[in-house]
Amino acid sequence: MIGTLFNALIYNPFYNLFVVLLKVIPGGDVGVAVILLTFFVKLVLFPTSIKSIKTQLKMRTIEPQISELKERYKDDKATQAARIMELYKKENINPFSSFLMLFIQIPVIFGLYFIFSRGGLPAIHTETLYSFNTVPEQVSMLFLGFLDISKKSLILALLAGITQFVQAQMLTPPQQQKSEKASIREDLARSMSLQMKYVFPVVIVFIASRFAAAVALYWVSSNIFSIVQEMYVRRNFRKETETSINKSTVV
Repeated sequence: MIGTLFNALIYNPFYNLFVVLLKVIPGGDVGVAVILLTFFVKLVLFPTSIKSIKTQLKMRTIEPQISELKERYKDDKATQAARIMELYKKENINPFSSFLMLFIQIPVIFGLYFIFSRGGLPAIHTETLYSFNTVPEQVSMLFLGFLDISKKSLILALLAGITQFVQAQMLTPPQQQKSEKASIREDLARSMSLQMKYVFPVVIVFIASRFAAAVALYWVSSNIFSIVQEMYVRRNFRKETETSINKSTVV
């Protein structure tokens, strides 16, 4: 049931869009189609991504206040949680919005990934095509005429890991000094942050090196678009914050 729904709502539409791109790209360059499809999906998800990134940035700005509340009410967890939620409400932050955006994006990410990992390229799965869609005249696995992305590529796999590392450095906040009385929750959060920064990029390299280079090219493209997106939102968020501070100072 879930698999059928996933194919109908995610995989099949993306696969058909991918085939359409192959028909309009000169020479049917699969590598260029991978980049364009990834860009298109990132563009569609951009509004939700903005909300998620802004929420993360806002939460970082109030980290000192949260730490203070945790220390003040460390012996009263119920009051601590209530005060933290009051702070979120005061700052107009929904701490669960990032998780919501993540759940929205996960099926899309898997949909793109499956196109390049199980799509059977350069062959086209005609049974997946819509009635109005047709098989492209050309399907070239030579990206830009020289890199065969139907084969494994260690270079692209390494680039996927490097761009994932850069993205993780931007997304995860700086590690604070570990306190002597750190809770299990704080230790878990610290461990997860370290894994996202250092372990996950290595996992990406391993996975990307095991599949056709089209999968690695997807990861590289997706990571680069995410990095640029993060930089764009951060710059605008900084401008909004400075404008808000200037207005409050004038008043």
